[in-house]
Amino acid sequence: MKPKVIIYTDGGASPNPGRGGWAAILFSPAHNKEREIYGAEHDTTNNRMELTAAIRALEALKVPCEVELHTDSQYLQNAFVKRWLYNWKRNGWRGSTGGEVLNRDLWERLDELTKIHRVKWHWVKGHADDERNNRCDELVRTARNELI
Repeated sequence: MKPKVIIYTDGGASPNPGRGGWAAILFSPAHNKEREIYGAEHDTTNNRMELTAAIRALEALKVPCEVELHTDSQYLQNAFVKRWLYNWKRNGWRGSTGGEVLNRDLWERLDELTKIHRVKWHWVKGHADDERNNRCDELVRTARNELI
């Protein structure tokens, strides 16, 4: 049986595009341990940071896991829940209107990682009453502020 991990992610850029930050909280219920990770990039977008947060969190797992991933990004969640990613790949990385899918490099990496880990996607309302989502938001701001 794969270990279970609960992950919360967030990302943002201010302005958008602009200086961006990403963050993730990884929680192991079996060990009652929590780990925070975060980082930042110059000249990026909110969406790229949301994807980067999920990628970095999944990359941080040392073995294949059962993951409950919580995000306030419908863009990220819907790509899996509504099968947008599957359709983009099937259509040669073209979106529903025929244009190229943005952030393809990150989607491809995320697709690889979701073949290693079994991920259930959960949307949470941002800036609401979810403690871990709010903490991720704080870490995103910290990451952006630490960027030189």
